[in-house]
Amino acid sequence: MLDGQKLLERFMWLSIAASVATIVLKLVAAWVTGSVGFLSDAIESFINVVAAVVGLWALKISAKPADVNHNFGHAKAEYFSAQVEGSMILVASVAIIYTAVQRLIDPQPIEQAGVGLLLSTLAAALNLAVGVALVRAGKKHRSATLAADGRHLLTDVWTTAGVLVGIALVWLTGWEILDPLIALAVGINILVTGYTLLKNSLVSLLSEALPEDERLAIKNYLDGVEEQHAIKFTDVRTAAFGRERLVNVVMQVPGQWNVDRAHEYADMVEDGVDEAVGGARTIVHVEPLGTTTHVEFNWI
Repeated sequence: MLDGQKLLERFMWLSIAASVATIVLKLVAAWVTGSVGFLSDAIESFINVVAAVVGLWALKISAKPADVNHNFGHAKAEYFSAQVEGSMILVASVAIIYTAVQRLIDPQPIEQAGVGLLLSTLAAALNLAVGVALVRAGKKHRSATLAADGRHLLTDVWTTAGVLVGIALVWLTGWEILDPLIALAVGINILVTGYTLLKNSLVSLLSEALPEDERLAIKNYLDGVEEQHAIKFTDVRTAAFGRERLVNVVMQVPGQWNVDRAHEYADMVEDGVDEAVGGARTIVHVEPLGTTTHVEFNWI
């Protein structure tokens, strides 16, 4: 049985292999047909390869344990991968839009469109299968890198589908102007994709709170503990660090409790929160009941 880290790395190698294969298929389609639409699709797949290589590097870095200079580990390296991918997509979109405008000015006929359509269809099918696998693995293992790369591959599938429809129309109608218009649409589409990836990764770097379902799971657990014991929880704070979860909580206990008893309950809460969200680093601060030094807020 592979451990979690090795499994994630194998998914990234799968993404790299799939991206290389689709580049070859799409470049051949562009070369055979002379279509700028197929060429723009191939350029996007090239970005997939760069993003997957950076993603693999980020996964390796994020798996390193905490050290003197990084007390909370290296999990945020995965967000760097998403930023690189978003930046590369933006660069690719500019290149595609420029090429499309040039072809709008000087339209050229498409040749052997049937061959190009077949090759691109094969590339789309490969991206679809790998993209779905990556997104599912990313959600299951809380990997921002896998999820981002999977979504990019699925975006590539929609891009290819649009190109296929457009080139088919060019083939059937002879309207050569459709080819650069398709490429222009591809460029604008991935421009939006790149912006979205950059925005999401930057938000994550600001230590965004855990997803609502995970916060609700923590709340339900803490409420259950409060009902069974003479303690109260306040000032609950959460943050995601790549695949890591950080939870800070103030536990107010009766003032007559000794240190050993309070510590025993703190350990119980740490284990309970960890189980509630499927893995979390929890820090419990103990105070006597009635303390108001912390400000409570609605964290759900």
